[in-house]
Amino acid sequence: MRFTSPKYIEEIAAELKKDFQGPDKHIVTGLSEINQVEKGDLIFVDHQKYYEKALASKANTIIINKQIESPAGKALILSENPFDDYNKLCNIFFPKTVLGSNQNQKIASSAIIAKNVSLGNNIKIGSHTRILPGAVIMDNVDIKDNVIIGPNAVIGHNAFYYNTKNRRHTRMNTIGGVKIESHVEIGAASTIDAGVSSYTTIGEGTKIDNLVQIGHDTVIGINCIIASGTGIAGCVTIKNNVSIWGQVGCASKVTIHDNVVVLAQSGISKDLEEGKIYFGTPCVEAKQKFRELAALRNLPKPFKK
Repeated sequence: MRFTSPKYIEEIAAELKKDFQGPDKHIVTGLSEINQVEKGDLIFVDHQKYYEKALASKANTIIINKQIESPAGKALILSENPFDDYNKLCNIFFPKTVLGSNQNQKIASSAIIAKNVSLGNNIKIGSHTRILPGAVIMDNVDIKDNVIIGPNAVIGHNAFYYNTKNRRHTRMNTIGGVKIESHVEIGAASTIDAGVSSYTTIGEGTKIDNLVQIGHDTVIGINCIIASGTGIAGCVTIKNNVSIWGQVGCASKVTIHDNVVVLAQSGISKDLEEGKIYFGTPCVEAKQKFRELAALRNLPKPFKK
């Protein structure tokens, strides 16, 4: 997430009371986690497995727990606990407030907001959009025109994203949000989590049924349809015109390509190729899975003979 104005690294290091390597006037433009980083961002890394990825990323500033030489064009902040210091910066520069307490709400005059709707801070609601009773629109949510948000839906709740050490799970602070494009429908009691430091995005014309979960930083394309009971993990990419039927589960960091159909109660564990129909857990092309099921049904016959 971008700062309202760029910061100098010396200012950030002073907030953390940490040493840094790099020029005093080195500029940081925002905070990010390693999977969603953009040029000018600050990220953290605290495990040897990810040092190379972090140092080679678009980030120009890295909080790190290893004494190394700064790569060209980058600055380092040295920390014994990079995760804790990153979370501290989130609290300093993107503090959490009571829902709707500082407002900054831009709501079109033609939008319809029902009774018992809760609205957060830094939100936009477009023309002819309808927010139905009991819905919760949390911070950093941008909803375009002609959208329907169903009763008791929750848009922009915290990302389900934790740092685990010594069997203890510590939440990474959520500073991202949600973007919902025009002509989207979100069913009753469905949930769309905010991005950790960026945006979860729902593309134009997509229709989401009741009781669907969309994880943090997932990007869904245009004209998709997602049926009830589906759970989509974080950092999933769903392209255009995809149909996902009821009770499907999808693992994180998967890409589902254009015009794919996933049949009900399937489990998605890897990328799905364009234009194919999938079924089963783990899902494969439906024709193959149906042949497998037919073969299993016929297994008892040789034993009876």
